[in-house]
Amino acid sequence: MEKAKRQRRPLATALGIAEKKRKSDYYDYSLVAVIILLTCFGLIMLYSTSSYIAEVQQGDDMFYFKKQALISAVCIVGALVISQIDYHILNRFTTLLYVAAIVLMMLVKSPLGIEANGARRWLGVGESLQFQPSEIAKIAVIVCLPYMIVHMGKKVQTLKACMILAAMGGGLAFVAYAFTDNLSTAIIIFCITVGLIFISHPKVKPFLIIAGAALIIGVIFILFLNATVDPTDENNSFRIRRILVWLHPEDFASGAGYQTIQALYAIGSGGLLGRGLGNSIQKLGSVPEAQNDMIFSIVCEELGIVGGIMVLLLFAYLLYRLFFIAQNAPDLFGSLMVTGIFIHIALQVIFNIAVVVNLMPNTGVTLPFISYGGTSILFLMAEMGLALSVARQIKFQESS
Repeated sequence: MEKAKRQRRPLATALGIAEKKRKSDYYDYSLVAVIILLTCFGLIMLYSTSSYIAEVQQGDDMFYFKKQALISAVCIVGALVISQIDYHILNRFTTLLYVAAIVLMMLVKSPLGIEANGARRWLGVGESLQFQPSEIAKIAVIVCLPYMIVHMGKKVQTLKACMILAAMGGGLAFVAYAFTDNLSTAIIIFCITVGLIFISHPKVKPFLIIAGAALIIGVIFILFLNATVDPTDENNSFRIRRILVWLHPEDFASGAGYQTIQALYAIGSGGLLGRGLGNSIQKLGSVPEAQNDMIFSIVCEELGIVGGIMVLLLFAYLLYRLFFIAQNAPDLFGSLMVTGIFIHIALQVIFNIAVVVNLMPNTGVTLPFISYGGTSILFLMAEMGLALSVARQIKFQESS
């Protein structure tokens, strides 16, 4: 009997190792599923939203849909390929990534820069190969700051370390604003920086004090503008006008506030269940560039408040999966990197929807995976690939 037990022991040990190996080979199919759901939903809504304008302007009602569908399919495959690569390889390229982001954003001011819709924010050659280099800066801050935090160790608790981290992230934000004139991207980059410093720092009180002071200053500034600035003065900068439009959109209904007013009409006319998929009226030219920043208003018009809530639930589940990966990541670098991705996605969703329902001034931020834009999809899928790469290395303890 004892001999039989000894003979079975090596087999049992082998089975135990195999079981442990199997359990550690984790892949977050739930995250893949919600990414594909959001992308497919975005393509459906993009076709519904843009078909009329595409037919009028391009002579092909599927013009925007085909371009977005092609790049989305390629980027999903790319994200799955990235997920198979060990994310620790990024440690070798943090400096290169940071410098490349700065250089590419500076090149926007060179002859390689391309102007579109009154803004010079693109790089490219011809019309077929264009991208926004400021999107690379988001990836850079998501990768480089966690690398620095890990190598700082306990020194990250010091004021000097926090200032260095803030300067590194703030530098990217400043270049994004100064060279691409993209304030919304600069704000997102800086918020990711502050979020990563907050997560890695053990003390909460200083951050609450700074946030409270910033909120008070912001409120005072807005009240001061509202009381002193003449909204009819054409010498006001376009950012001041955006704040005034946000405060009093009805006073600018035929001008700068037209898009906001029409988006609110779209949401209001959709009611609870909406007009039905494809039956939007506001997309027929009333909401300018509806397939971009304002696509959520058409979602609410066609699918109603119920449809809008379903979109929010999909994003909530996406953020939950990112939170789960960050909590269970095998090391601090992976955890902080996925936390940066979480902050980025959350900020873009909040900013976009807040603009559509006029809770904040227009920022030009797209709705992730749903708004039209090849550069946005490309770098969002790259971030999802990195999150999946971290998830693949999660190891769960066996239950005793």
